[in-house]
Amino acid sequence: MRNVAFVEGVRTPFGKAGDKGMYAGTRADDLVVNAIRELLRRHPELPPERVDEVAIAATTQTGDQGLTIGRTAALLAGLPKSVPGFAIDRMCAGAMTAVTTAASGIGFGAYDIAIAGGVEHMGRHPMGEGVDPNPRIIADKLVDPTALVMGQTAENLHDRFPAITKLRTDTYAARSQEKYAEAVKTGKIGPELVPVATRSAELGWGLATEDEPPRPGTTVEQLANLKTPFRPFGRITAGNAAGLNDGATASILADEETARELGLPVAMRLVGYSFAGVEPEVMGIGPVPATEKLFKRTGLSIDDIGLFEINEAFAVQVLAFLDHFGIADDDPRVNQWGGAIACGHPLASSGVRLMTQLARQFAERPDVRYGMTTMCIGIGMGGTVIWENPAFEGAK
Repeated sequence: MRNVAFVEGVRTPFGKAGDKGMYAGTRADDLVVNAIRELLRRHPELPPERVDEVAIAATTQTGDQGLTIGRTAALLAGLPKSVPGFAIDRMCAGAMTAVTTAASGIGFGAYDIAIAGGVEHMGRHPMGEGVDPNPRIIADKLVDPTALVMGQTAENLHDRFPAITKLRTDTYAARSQEKYAEAVKTGKIGPELVPVATRSAELGWGLATEDEPPRPGTTVEQLANLKTPFRPFGRITAGNAAGLNDGATASILADEETARELGLPVAMRLVGYSFAGVEPEVMGIGPVPATEKLFKRTGLSIDDIGLFEINEAFAVQVLAFLDHFGIADDDPRVNQWGGAIACGHPLASSGVRLMTQLARQFAERPDVRYGMTTMCIGIGMGGTVIWENPAFEGAK
């Protein structure tokens, strides 16, 4: 097996889904094309014909997110017609799976260079659009009916872990907003963003240069008064969960020797990955067994992980993971630049956002050897990837 390097990741600014969102008039495929083009622009040392594969994820694979989007996005981005591509779906972990699948091909020797990412335009394609779930899923009692509504699965997670109170989740959510705002202010978030031309029937042409969802200055008191749409007197609100968002991500992966041959930077080195299934009605607990499974495979433990990027689909899901591993709610290793509660979660794109932020944090932290990206996945799954910091000072 060969070492797999994460060279660099980029993303579009994330927008709010809906008619008033900044990408309401922008095609989904154009979002990911912008991201791929930006990667190629940043790395002129990479001959486009050396790209062996383009793997792009989308949860709703229809319309401008359909037609084997990995292939069409590669063509639209200007890659040679000799470069193949494919589409992939694992709901929220689409981009994560695009990375791990392409990385497996690199490790095996089938590819030297690959581009992997994801896109979701939830304004054009709401989650579940056009699907036809087999009625036996409910009729045969394979899952609880709440399993098909993500907000209800988060309420179920609160039921399972009563120590995770609404106050804790609101406190965590307000802190996420605060950390994100500070990261933008200090320039930690921004260099990875790809400007996107936008068009509005009312406002004309524009340029998206920053995330639309964040609400800086959010307080716990404000969050306490929000409605609980998934259950009367429930605990899940629009404030302690990620919103409905539009956006895209893309990354370059390479065999480490090939990267060094071409002069490509090595931002992270893949250690291992794992996916696990759980009861769909409590899908938010998915990162726990996925992580435990990966620790068994790698021989590492939670104490070896110096930085965590956990997707904040819901605050309760993050806190369930932290409680399981004995990590404090405000541990500085966790989501140090905020998370999806602040910046948004365009489903299939989010995995590469986590990786991109971790890679940038590694560059600042030569004292940290291992970092983790992890997320829960709809229909009852979790995914975890462990990365090694090539700048780790202990390796010198």
